Amino acid sequence: MDLNEREPVTRRRGRELEDALLDAAWEQLMAGGYGSFTIDAVAERAGTSKPVIYRRWPSREALVMAAVRRSFVRDSRPVPDTGSLRGDVIALMTSANETRLEMAAVLSVQLGTYFQETGTTPADLRGQILGDRASSVEIVIRRAVERGEITADLTPRMIALPFDLFRHEALMTLKPVPPETIREIVDDIFLPLVGHRPR
Repeated sequence: MDLNEREPVTRRRGRELEDALLDAAWEQLMAGGYGSFTIDAVAERAGTSKPVIYRRWPSREALVMAAVRRSFVRDSRPVPDTGSLRGDVIALMTSANETRLEMAAVLSVQLGTYFQETGTTPADLRGQILGDRASSVEIVIRRAVERGEITADLTPRMIALPFDLFRHEALMTLKPVPPETIREIVDDIFLPLVGHRPR
């Protein structure tokens, strides 16, 4: 091969390009948080130009939202269906240990400045990501009601409690929540609280 000849450069387009940009945005967010998140930094990391990014997202806030949404969807797993409320909640928490700890860290630490600038909260961001879709927790609770394991008159706070405790444990230790702690949350706190009736 002639030394003056070069391999043709393959230009990224469409979905491939958008995925590369969102990957770069997520990596930048993880590396320095929202405070150091700039379109310039993302463009450099992605090996592209700012106009390429601005054609897709009009602001860094919009780009952050798109990157977080993509990471959330990409790491999503099917809602467990073990046949029991206990099994489903334990399975959800076990899965969260593997897929959601990084997301929890981003929401609580890396996006602090984002929430200040936009006047939003982690709950607002989660609502925008989920849209009208039912959350995994809501699906699990609905199935348990249909099976007759619990009644339908649970409050939102009661439903959220085990996962609030799970997130608190993960954020306080910055480690996956141990299986014995998950079982304690489910067996000693959540199931008695909701008046669980095993099938």
